[in-house]
Amino acid sequence: MTTYETETVTLEKVREYVWEIPQEGGMRVPARVLASEKLLDEISDDKTLEQLKNSAYLPGVRKHTLCMPDGHQGYGFPVGGVAGIDAEDGCISPGAVGYDINCGVRMLTTPLSYDDVRGHEEELVNHLFEAVPSGLGGGGVFEGTTEDVEAILERGVDWTLEAGFATEADVKHCEDEGYRPEADASVVSEKAKNRGKTQVGSLGSGNHFLEVQRVTDVYREDVAAEFGLEPNQIVVLIHCGSRGLGHQVCTDYLRKIEQAHGDLLAELPDKELAAAPAGSQLADEYYRAMCAAINFAWVNRQLIMDRTRDVLTDVFDVARTDLELLYDVAHNIAKKEVHTVDGEDEELYVHRKGATRAFPAGRPELPPAYADVGQPVIIPGSMGAGSYVLRGGERSMEETFGSTAHGAGRLMSRTQAKQEFWGEDVRDDLREQQQVYVKAQSGATVAEEAPGVYKDIDEVIRVSDALGIGERVARTFPVCNIKG
Repeated sequence: MTTYETETVTLEKVREYVWEIPQEGGMRVPARVLASEKLLDEISDDKTLEQLKNSAYLPGVRKHTLCMPDGHQGYGFPVGGVAGIDAEDGCISPGAVGYDINCGVRMLTTPLSYDDVRGHEEELVNHLFEAVPSGLGGGGVFEGTTEDVEAILERGVDWTLEAGFATEADVKHCEDEGYRPEADASVVSEKAKNRGKTQVGSLGSGNHFLEVQRVTDVYREDVAAEFGLEPNQIVVLIHCGSRGLGHQVCTDYLRKIEQAHGDLLAELPDKELAAAPAGSQLADEYYRAMCAAINFAWVNRQLIMDRTRDVLTDVFDVARTDLELLYDVAHNIAKKEVHTVDGEDEELYVHRKGATRAFPAGRPELPPAYADVGQPVIIPGSMGAGSYVLRGGERSMEETFGSTAHGAGRLMSRTQAKQEFWGEDVRDDLREQQQVYVKAQSGATVAEEAPGVYKDIDEVIRVSDALGIGERVARTFPVCNIKG
């Protein structure tokens, strides 16, 4: 097959797993999809390809826009989308970052084996559910003043270190060491800060979760050893973002940009791609506000991990110092990064929406622990399937602006999921058939996140590995899971 046809888009096969929508009309660059034919069949079921094509209209976009193997329809810009946009002559788009700014994942390693945990799953899931706030609305590990929130926004994980919620090693094992220096609390609205005050250290709802997992497979033993992973080991995966604060930042700036930059908006095929021209006041203010929300999300995950350490030390004979952060990585973010385009180094706003940074060994942004092995990339699957730890692939910089997938990718909407599945049945089936213990605030949440809602995570990872953008290191499988 050399072309792939849909009702609205024709893709040309560039090579194995690389498909391209040629540049036409108002597109400034071609648009690429990284997928097998099986995944492409699923990606083409909704408006993902149309949204990807539309993203190529953004001013200053370079090389090509991209959709990762887990791509699906999003708000304006597809989930699984990546775009590198000139930071001087281009633009920055809140819709290409998403409402949940710095939604991301972190993995905590433990000295426990699966045998240590078996028989204690119900006790563990109950303790975690009680200790870690979840669900819609307020309620967090830490509830402070507006001044506290402003300190969190501007200092990120450094704030948690001073407050006693983190160790020096935790800071060193976060993307960007858990801190964006451009963050500015003064450009974050009071409404956003008020939403954040009661939500610091909380999972939220939807697809966010805390999951205890066991390592089932190791593919690269040398890299796994550097990451502190071995077969049968227990690890904990935390997935959440900037909660209501990040959502409000996105909402605030979308409104402002729509009003102030209607001329640019008129050039775009979808108003949900609303963007502020690079160098404009709103581009600068949004970037500083977004960086503040990024810091908030890193603090949020750090406080959840601190509570998780408390639970593990209470339930098992394990020391806190043996519960180590492997890595924390964002997958809804825009950052100024230097990339090579047409043989020249350029500073770009790299937008990753439902895509994970995947830098190879040798990049100066990596922590010293991983400088020689490559960045850990953590990709969650569903409650009934494995998750993966990858390392940044050698071809990621050339192919994807240093990016890969962020998860399995949805096959159906939340509304459709609730029509197809019954939460209690999903929970019971997971426990009886796969020994996975799930606890959530509502059955509807479990139905929305049923394993059948998601693409095949193994296929997503196979494509990423084959392309050399994110290389398989280890696979994990759920033991117990808490959700909002």
